[in-house]
Amino acid sequence: MIHVIRKSTQDRPTPRKKEVTHDRIVEVASRAIRRGGYDGTSVADIMKEAGLTHGGFYAHFSSREAMLAEAADRAGAESVAAAASIAAAVPPEQALYAMLSAYLSKEHVLGTEKGCAMAALGSEMPRQAPEVRRAATRRIKEMIDLVARQSPDWGKPGAHERALVTVSAMVGTLVLARAVDDPQLSDALLDAALKQFAPTSD
Repeated sequence: MIHVIRKSTQDRPTPRKKEVTHDRIVEVASRAIRRGGYDGTSVADIMKEAGLTHGGFYAHFSSREAMLAEAADRAGAESVAAAASIAAAVPPEQALYAMLSAYLSKEHVLGTEKGCAMAALGSEMPRQAPEVRRAATRRIKEMIDLVARQSPDWGKPGAHERALVTVSAMVGTLVLARAVDDPQLSDALLDAALKQFAPTSD
């Protein structure tokens, strides 16, 4: 009797396993770029942190820039999702200020690795590859639209322009609060910005 020996399917990487590995690399990279910047993020370090060999990189990405574009997209998506979740958890009239309070918080100042990609990476964007800038820009537009939708005057003339100013103030304040080495000044920057956006009683 002849026995046919079939190679176990477990010996071959499944598409699902490749997707999981790919996702792990992108997740690690999205944290790494916020922690160390685009220029401070090497393929070797990311693969090592993901628990993978450097040689396996090109099975998932055509280039370092392709990986950075996905990482930028992931980081931006996480920022938008976090803000949207905060807005959804409170009454509509409180949504905008709730988002701002979370964004302009001490926890966010200290949480660079999982925080806003715009604040962590904005100054580096002009020097990045087009696909990286494109991914980041898409997520910045989403954040602006999200802020606009929470505004009391959403749908009226000028609402989108006010959202542009609000997001610019949010990101700029966070950048400065992280930049200074004076904790009191950092806190004062956050408090002053929040005061400007505090709801006014009619």
